[in-house]
Amino acid sequence: MINVLMIEDDPEFAELLSEYLSQFDIKVTNYEDPFLGLSAGVKKFDLVILDLTLPGMDGLEVCEELVRKYDIPVIISSARSDINDKVQSFELGAYDYLPKPYDPKEMYARIMAILNRVQKGEGKSNKSVPKSDFEIKGDTIYYKGEPLTLTPAEFEVLSLLVKNQGITQSREQIINSSATMSIDSQGKSLDVIISKIRSKIGDNKRIQAVRGVGYKLV
Repeated sequence: MINVLMIEDDPEFAELLSEYLSQFDIKVTNYEDPFLGLSAGVKKFDLVILDLTLPGMDGLEVCEELVRKYDIPVIISSARSDINDKVQSFELGAYDYLPKPYDPKEMYARIMAILNRVQKGEGKSNKSVPKSDFEIKGDTIYYKGEPLTLTPAEFEVLSLLVKNQGITQSREQIINSSATMSIDSQGKSLDVIISKIRSKIGDNKRIQAVRGVGYKLV
């Protein structure tokens, strides 16, 4: 589960985005009041979606406090189109700036891209990433220290899940990441590959199916 703190004074917009992201195992907790958002226990969240036009406190001030105190990734979500707002947001340490209106699909893509960067150590977040019992070395994946014998398609699928452990990958993401998966009946091929990977690691529970979305490695 990915926990996102949202500070947005448009409850309808926040609810719409929250409902969309929930299908990817992303929980959004929204506060319309920036002061309440800042006192909501920021450290328990993985990322912040922040509006700029807020009651009582400008979003740029909120951004500065979030980055300075918590070093948490911040995505600015704002209808303000002034280039100075965008430049200042990045100068304050925001990771991204998404002008409203936008498709929720784009926000999902940006959230995943940022969290992947953070997990790989390229971001500034000081959150620790749990040690995995999977390890990728060249063209071999090791599970609990033992090499797995995988087909090229199995290697591609498992590599993606390992690199994004704990994060749901949609069926489309998984299929598009594979250069060797059969173009015909891709959905069926993916399910067969997942089944074979589960068998080879000897644990059906490590790769979970997220109904209507895809799979994730836990």
